[in-house]
Amino acid sequence: MLEISSKTNLLEQKNYKYSLQDVAEPNLYREVYPYTDVPRVAFNHRRVPIGMPEDIWITDTSFRDGQQSVEPYTVKQIVDLYKLMSRLGGPFGIIRQTEFFVYSQKDREAIAQCQDLGLRFPEITTWIRASKEDFKLVRDLGIRETGILVSCSDYHIFKKMKMTRKQYMDYYLSTVAEAFEAGVMPRCHLEDITRADFYGFVVPFVNELMKMSADAKIPVRIRACDTMGYGVPYAEVAIPRSVPGIVYGLQHYSDVPSEMLEWHGHNDFYKAVANAATAWLYGASGVNCSLLGIGERTGNVPLEAMVFEYASLRGSLDGMDPTAITEIANYFEHEMGYKIPPMTPFVGRSFNVTRAGIHADGLLKDEEIYNIFDTKKILNRSASVMIGKTSGLAGIAYWINENYHLSADEAVDKRDPLVIALKEWIDKEYEDGRQTSLSVGELEEKIEELSGKRFSKL
Repeated sequence: MLEISSKTNLLEQKNYKYSLQDVAEPNLYREVYPYTDVPRVAFNHRRVPIGMPEDIWITDTSFRDGQQSVEPYTVKQIVDLYKLMSRLGGPFGIIRQTEFFVYSQKDREAIAQCQDLGLRFPEITTWIRASKEDFKLVRDLGIRETGILVSCSDYHIFKKMKMTRKQYMDYYLSTVAEAFEAGVMPRCHLEDITRADFYGFVVPFVNELMKMSADAKIPVRIRACDTMGYGVPYAEVAIPRSVPGIVYGLQHYSDVPSEMLEWHGHNDFYKAVANAATAWLYGASGVNCSLLGIGERTGNVPLEAMVFEYASLRGSLDGMDPTAITEIANYFEHEMGYKIPPMTPFVGRSFNVTRAGIHADGLLKDEEIYNIFDTKKILNRSASVMIGKTSGLAGIAYWINENYHLSADEAVDKRDPLVIALKEWIDKEYEDGRQTSLSVGELEEKIEELSGKRFSKL
């Protein structure tokens, strides 16, 4: 059968529909995932077309997946972060949704206080166990959408659930029917999709979900979960590891609309951000993230990273306020005691700090030479230098100007007697065996001594 595609506006063949393959033995893709060796990337040289949706957005799992890997957040912390996230996402809701647990009194109190703020974005959603009682709980909380775990690889179907594919499909289809009965929109988390038999189970299962959705007249959101971080963004990679192939396949063979398709990745192989951006490029409207990438094992897709991926791909921040990223990072460190690794992009203490003297000399002449963008304007974080044994006169001058916020008229240069004297002291420190960088307190104390309290008023 030929049909006009609403996405490409071209006649496309719709002759073949994938049926469930109810196999006797699990397909564990041992050639790709030997377990006793590094996972392999197989290519089949099949290309799928890029097809970025008209609207793309970010969703958040900081209060669900993120919170599972750190000390539980207090109600106040959740509310404070929710407000900052709303500001970051801007008036157009680029950060569209965030998900909460609902089981404890604390969970429900956090939801209630966030609801009372009356903020349009991010929309509050939940994640629950797939049971009739939990669907009713979500409905009674006044929440429109909830996530449910729907594992889809044979690792889970055969090894964890001890079911056949047919038994498993029937079990979860009945669970989705209970969500519809409760009047709740389900978000089906297709766990472990990058180890799943895509055409033998995933596509037939999602086809059934789409049929049920149409009959119930209630949307179903599909979250493709790269639970172990196995996905790869390269073109011409074979299923099950191909992010382009998974996203295209869910659209093309299961008719999942872009706005109902979301990617959730992990960073086990350092590909979380690249995979999320690839999911956007190939047709998923949503990418699921967490603040600072906090999540199970190596973490989720960092939400702040996708803010900048969005701006890079769209050419605009579209109302997002990235200065909130710096406030979020400060909140995690100072209010919650979370230690951000110093070299973490955008939020780490050293992300725009240089240690090399030659780089500092460039910063002093023109910040743009060694800074990724105007970090002061965009993140409210000035470029800086770290003073150590490789710091030259220029680096020391730059540090003094930034640390004391000196105006152009007040600024020192590398020929200033103070700078020369400070460098002589620093060189002596390292000649005497010092190995560590100098702290702000040490430098300020020595500057006060050498300058006759020149900067004490500052």
